[in-house]
Amino acid sequence: MPLIRAIQDNKQYLSDIDGFIGDGDHGINMNKGFTLCEEQLKAEPGDLSHGFKTLSHILMSQIGGSMGPLYGMFFSAMAKASKNKDTLDAAGFGQMLTAAKDKVQSISEAQPGDKTLLDVLLPAEESYRAALNANESFDSCLDRMSSAAEQGRDATKDMVAKVGRSSRLGERSRGVIDAGSASCCLILQVMAKAIKDTI
Repeated sequence: MPLIRAIQDNKQYLSDIDGFIGDGDHGINMNKGFTLCEEQLKAEPGDLSHGFKTLSHILMSQIGGSMGPLYGMFFSAMAKASKNKDTLDAAGFGQMLTAAKDKVQSISEAQPGDKTLLDVLLPAEESYRAALNANESFDSCLDRMSSAAEQGRDATKDMVAKVGRSSRLGERSRGVIDAGSASCCLILQVMAKAIKDTI
């Protein structure tokens, strides 16, 4: 599964970013959750929805802090939205992305500009939705999502953290990208590439 491999390959990168203004364990924790998911899926393979549901359960039960529940709900929403979908088209993925965005937003106290993964997820979903509504191709919708995710990630560098542990640093949190935004960008871009490789 490309998503699992990407998190494993970027474990150190994500932890290094987190180390500037956080605990430095974001990559370690994400790697732990995704690797446990990989092991479980090898024992109990299934469809896309099953994979997301398995990942969601592991992230919520095995990963501490705020990121486990946030990504757990992200993938739970994707699991529900992809259930009984034999094939994935632009509208179907749009439903998954919007469901994930809505769920994360509903449980997070963060607002746009607070230097969190929402600064990636919100513009990525908005850009995808705009392209979809403009009847652009699935490929183009994914490209727009990926580009917006990257821009959102990079924009967090100039933000001051308003929530979470890093918020205690105030102005000192400015100057480095948010680790959660980095992992969210990675997840969305890997998803986009994996889908594009199949369409």
